[in-house]
Amino acid sequence: MRADARANHDHLLAVAGPVIAERGVDASMRDIARQAGVGLATLLRHFPTRESLLEALLRSQFDELTDRAAEVETAKTAEEALLDWLRAFVACTTDYRGVVNSMVSAIEDPESALHSSCVAMRAAGTRLLTRAQAEGVARTDLDGADLFALGASLAWLGDQPALRPRAGHLFDVVMSAVLAGPEEAARRP
Repeated sequence: MRADARANHDHLLAVAGPVIAERGVDASMRDIARQAGVGLATLLRHFPTRESLLEALLRSQFDELTDRAAEVETAKTAEEALLDWLRAFVACTTDYRGVVNSMVSAIEDPESALHSSCVAMRAAGTRLLTRAQAEGVARTDLDGADLFALGASLAWLGDQPALRPRAGHLFDVVMSAVLAGPEEAARRP
């Protein structure tokens, strides 16, 4: 990509991020172009669909989550690693209002621009869950798809203004059901 095209691309992402954070994933592409000081055709040349724009915004965050899983996997206990990563997952997915629906759809649609990032992120969380299960500190009746669904549900709570104040407490409640000491984990199905 030419330097001027890269600069336009980066500028569009820099403008789109706050717009989508404020107005949600259904923010008007025309409004994003207007805020960026370009025509709609310029925005669409860089990002032909809303999903391609979301993918570009989220890819780096999802890649960071995937990398973070690898870091905490070796640096922390299994329980701490899973908690740390899931908190980061929830925080990341609440940066942009309404992104949870896009993620949930993308994980099931191999043609989606978000699919590969979501699959890699889910796989990273699955590794952390599997490690916690192997060490006897997590329920064994959950899998990576369940963890992704729980994380998406917790992120959805943070996306709802009326429920946002309860999101942290409910995260702790859910995680206390997922993680337990070895004795309690052994008693669970």
